Amino acid sequence: MGLQCGIVGLPNVGKSTLFNCLSNAKAQAANFPFCTIEPNVGVITVPDERLTKLVEIVEPKNVVPNVIEIVDIAGLVKGASKGEGLGNQFLANIRATNAIIHVLRCFDNDNVIHVDGSVDPIRDKEIIDTELQLKDLDSIEKKISKIEKMAKTGGDKEAKKAFEVLTIYRNHLLEGKSARTAPVAEEDQEYIQDIWLLTAKSVLYVCNVDEASVTNGNAYVDKVKAAVKDENAEVLIISAQIESEIAQLESFDERQLFLDDLGLTESGVNKLIKAAYKLLNLATYFTSGVQEVRAWTITRGFTAPQAAGVIHTDFEKGFIRAEVIKYEDFVKFTGSEAAIKEAGKLAIEGKTYIVQDGDIMHFRFNV
Repeated sequence: MGLQCGIVGLPNVGKSTLFNCLSNAKAQAANFPFCTIEPNVGVITVPDERLTKLVEIVEPKNVVPNVIEIVDIAGLVKGASKGEGLGNQFLANIRATNAIIHVLRCFDNDNVIHVDGSVDPIRDKEIIDTELQLKDLDSIEKKISKIEKMAKTGGDKEAKKAFEVLTIYRNHLLEGKSARTAPVAEEDQEYIQDIWLLTAKSVLYVCNVDEASVTNGNAYVDKVKAAVKDENAEVLIISAQIESEIAQLESFDERQLFLDDLGLTESGVNKLIKAAYKLLNLATYFTSGVQEVRAWTITRGFTAPQAAGVIHTDFEKGFIRAEVIKYEDFVKFTGSEAAIKEAGKLAIEGKTYIVQDGDIMHFRFNV
């Protein structure tokens, strides 16, 4: 679907290290591939144990997993909103993404110099937040200036409503708060869609910690959790150093042994990819047959015809019905269509059916 998550953070917080680990994630995701579009853009496989199980049952000739794009965005410095450093490029790159992965340094190490001389993840967060908020404030002010006269002097109800909503966003940003937390009803958010506010994007905070803190976090992580409690944002704890060591191991089995020794059930990279997929509000449905088992990416809330359209637009245009099997039922009956039908677990769904994450689907259509 071409959706992207951008990794942001100050210099030397572990942002690029994590991206490099993501680029070597193939052996952690059942050996499915990773590829590079540009030096800083990776198409990364989404780990999904359900796909692995379907492959075990069906033994298809071909397997196609879900992927998302992760973008390593150039480090930001103070003044980026005014074009300092790589500011304009940085902000333009964020604007092009659908969601933000914000990496914060939550470890002490005298050998890794912090750009501001000390470790303080809250200060780091506020530096980036401020630059993005200033840029958003500029965008809001420009739009307000275009409609303010019509809103105040004319009878244009739409302009008046837009002015009211934009004013709420402006005041919220002036308080040093991000647009995503503004007290605006979901239906009124349409008034900012054309200006692509940076701080309106969903965000995932990644706390980069030392090895000792990877399981339970530390005081820095606690401060981050407290600081973002009102943002409806997930906080993920990862050690970029551990992920880097895992990435150097040759095989999937070696990596699993390494994780077992650390008392971890899953690598931080896998958790990050899954969290990014969730952050983008995505879901998965599967098609399954001896020729191919494939995971398909959809936006949560898609109807059956919309989901069919992800395969081909003709499927959506000529949609007749969808045959749906729940993943759990497919596994229970080991993929036997006859047994699934006999148990009454094959559902016939129409155009209004909302596809559920994990559905196994077969579409009937007529062009």
